[in-house]
This record gives sequence, C-alpha cells and structure tokens, in this order.
Amino acid sequence: MAGRRRTPSRTSTPARDAIVRSSGDGAVRELGRERVTEIQRARLLGAMIDVCAEHGVAEVTVAHVVERAGVSRRTFYEIYSDREECFLEAFDEGVARASRYVLDDYDETARWADRMRGALTALLAFLDAEPATGRLLVVESLAAGDSALSRRRAAVEQMIAFVDGANAELKAGKQTPSLTAEGVVGGVLSILHSRLLADAPGSFLELTGPLASMIVLPYLGSAAARKELSRPVPKAPAKARRGERDPLSQLDMRLTYRTVRVLLAVSAQPGDSNRGVAARAGIGDQGQISKLLARLEKLGLVVNMSTAPGTGAPNAWVLTKQGEEVHVALAARR
Repeated sequence: MAGRRRTPSRTSTPARDAIVRSSGDGAVRELGRERVTEIQRARLLGAMIDVCAEHGVAEVTVAHVVERAGVSRRTFYEIYSDREECFLEAFDEGVARASRYVLDDYDETARWADRMRGALTALLAFLDAEPATGRLLVVESLAAGDSALSRRRAAVEQMIAFVDGANAELKAGKQTPSLTAEGVVGGVLSILHSRLLADAPGSFLELTGPLASMIVLPYLGSAAARKELSRPVPKAPAKARRGERDPLSQLDMRLTYRTVRVLLAVSAQPGDSNRGVAARAGIGDQGQISKLLARLEKLGLVVNMSTAPGTGAPNAWVLTKQGEEVHVALAARR
C-alpha cells in the first residue's frame, strides 16, 4: 500500500520520559536555554583541552578557547569568570573521566598487585583514548597556577595512598616507608609526562608491564617484578576504543536556543511533523522550523522517517543515534 507513513520507534528513556511528562506546561521551551548553555559549556571545555595541548596552558588565551569552541567571548564570560576557572573545570572533568575508567572494573576484594595492575591498565587505556586530556591533567596542570596545583596534588595523594596500600598485605618487618609510594608515583608520572610531551608517544598500554614491574619491585621483590614484565600487553577495553569525549563538544556548529528547543521537541515526540515540532518548540513560523530541522538533519542529529518526503505528506522526525547521544548528554547535566 503506497503512501502509508511508518510509525517510528518510540524508545523510552528516562530523559525523554521526563520531557514527555512535562511537555504540556511548556517544559521544552523552558529547557531550551538551559540546554544551549550546557552545549556551550561542553564545547568550551573541549576547546580548553585541545588548545592547551597545542599551545601549552601558559600561552592559552580566552581568544584561543572561544575561537576553537565556536562561541562568542561574551558567552564565555557568561559561563566562566576567567580562563583559570574554565581550565579548572576542564581539569575536574578530566579527573572524573579518568576515574570512571579506573573504577568501572575495579575489584576491591582482589589482591593489591591485581588491583594495581587493573587500575594502571585502565589509566593507560584512558591516556590512549584521550591523550589531550591526559596532557592537561599530567603536564599542563603544573603551569596553570596554585589552584590547579592544589587539585593535582590531591589527585597525586590518592595515587600515593593506593600504592602504599601494598604494605597492608606485607608481614611486619617487610613493610616499606611511606616515602617509597611517593617515589614510585613520582617516577610513573615523570614517565607519563615525557610521553605526553612527545610528538609520537606510541601506545600507553604498552607501558603496562614495565610500569607495573617498577611499582611492585620495592614491595614484592624482583621475582614479582619480572613476572609483571613477562605478562602480555593488555587489550584496550571497548570504552577506550570508543573514547569518552563529550558529544556536545564535538558538534560542528553553533547551536542556538531555538535549535536546541527543536532537538528537545523531536525527542519528546518522535515521529512528529514539522507543524507538531514547531508547536512543541514554541516556534510559529513554518519556514523557520523547516530551516531549523534541515540544519539538525545536516548535522546528523535528526532524520525524516516519512515514506514520501517532499510529496506533501507529513514529515516524521526522529533523533539519530548521534542525536540521542547529544540528548542524553544534555539530560545528564540537569
């Protein structure tokens, strides 16, 4: 039968369900401006990471950041008071992402040596997936001011405490001074620092054996250190191959308040026509809604599921996979 419109899938997600429940009272329009701010924030943070890797934090200016992010200087100062505040938030988000790598498969019941190797492997996988973020955390934080140094020191102290945990499994008289852990962590960070500055750092995961060997040596002895060296290079976990950069920071356009409202409206009612999306987003001009939907379609965020587009039949707009990822990222920031 010709001309029948397919009914798009209306997969339920917490983010979509929340908007559907409240869309009757204008929630889509109310959320639009907040979402634009979050997109701009994500793009500024991604830009800070990238320009620090290219120029070094000492040379980075607000102009560098806003040019890379594709937002205005005025927008930058509506979100951050200065360059340092933006850098510190990028640092905090980088630490959070690295921590997720480490904690995803962390087994606190395992022996210290196994926990150490697992955490080290996850950290190195993170550096392979996000070398620019790794450089910001390990290298650029050293030159970013007192507040950044304080944050870096807190992260390093957690690493030292973790390594020093080896002593809890050693017999009395075999334990090492706490300074040992400080030296071990300092040595590891020094190696990572050098690799992150290299033009061609190679695979960080290939350092797993040598670094694990260096870490266990003062605690478990030379036999355990040789064992770590002989183990095969671990494979990158799936999340490391994908990478974890925020999808909001990678949109190749400057999304406006109205564009985001349209994206939210499509998410709230998959399969809606131009007219339905316009009503939900609070946009009365049909010509404008057509342009906005075309803009999102060109970006790869929405797709028209109508069986007969361009023939006068109603369009049926749904989010693409990338559009869903952007929508989830927006919802997670509420």
